[in-house]
Amino acid sequence: MLNAIQTTTLLDDVFAEDPTTISLEAHLATLTCHPAALFVLSGTMGNQLALRSHLTQPPYSVLCDHRAHILEWEAGGVASLCGALVKGVVPKNGIYLTLEDVQKSVTISDDIHACPTRVISLENTLAGTIMPLSEVRRISAFAREHGIKMHLDGARIWEAVVAGAGSLPDYTREFDSVSLCFSKGLGAPVGSILVGGKEFIKHARWVRKSIGGGLRQSGVVTAAARVAVDETFGRGPNGEGGKLRGSHEMARRIAGMWTGMGGKLEQPTETNMVWLDLEDAGCSGAELVQLGKERGLRLLGGRLVVHYQIGEEAVGRLEEVMNILLERKEEGARTDGGKVGEKAYGT
Repeated sequence: MLNAIQTTTLLDDVFAEDPTTISLEAHLATLTCHPAALFVLSGTMGNQLALRSHLTQPPYSVLCDHRAHILEWEAGGVASLCGALVKGVVPKNGIYLTLEDVQKSVTISDDIHACPTRVISLENTLAGTIMPLSEVRRISAFAREHGIKMHLDGARIWEAVVAGAGSLPDYTREFDSVSLCFSKGLGAPVGSILVGGKEFIKHARWVRKSIGGGLRQSGVVTAAARVAVDETFGRGPNGEGGKLRGSHEMARRIAGMWTGMGGKLEQPTETNMVWLDLEDAGCSGAELVQLGKERGLRLLGGRLVVHYQIGEEAVGRLEEVMNILLERKEEGARTDGGKVGEKAYGT
């Protein structure tokens, strides 16, 4: 990756003339079966550009999972940048939205008191769990029947693909737009990509410029992103030859360590995330962070996000931390006075 950065092209992406960036965009457009793509600085930017490009004439609303990144973790951007109402829906199954959830919450009437749903935004994976391809297809068919745009926050869609839930184009072709992240999971320093139709991407490029997202010598970051896709995800639609599967194996191992000691999980471990149920363990996120820090581990509450470069020594230290926490549970003792089981960061 460092070699790719050192040898990259240094032309101007605001004028769409940098070969490295153009090549990356073309590759991702092909990989996702969409006509065009646009490099952006972050997943948040990709989501916001997509929604601003889809939402053209108010009144309009966006329907999503109540935990979605666009609702909980993007500083209210859908409201401030798009002026849109966002309706967060709680999935009945507690894991992912179904067509039935969408049908109960979507607004498709002509009643002037209502705010019509113009975009359904799904997130896959969300909290490390996979939305099945069959359910995505059901929701997509419903949306198209009613003229509703479909957006995918696919920051972690690579994880669903590598887990065997479906190929990348199997998922992405069900959406009008998709944002995919190069740093989460794949390990690039910075960046995401937005894919969609040619006119859609042309408009998104305009919006990107309007919020300060245009880059001059973009090859410095797009070269690293290309290496991340090819080496970490893999060179084919199913992640063939990539290293990402190693993080899933490690996550399952860590989850097994925790449950084997008597701990509980908040979510099933389907990809590279392990959600420790700290409330059941009788401890706070702050306590876990401090115990990890004392053993040279950088933790962020009960949400453990695993990458393929984690070594055996680190896993051994984590096992020590888990043992201490669960032994304290048995003893009924807590030492930090912090709030038990507070919300962990991110999706």
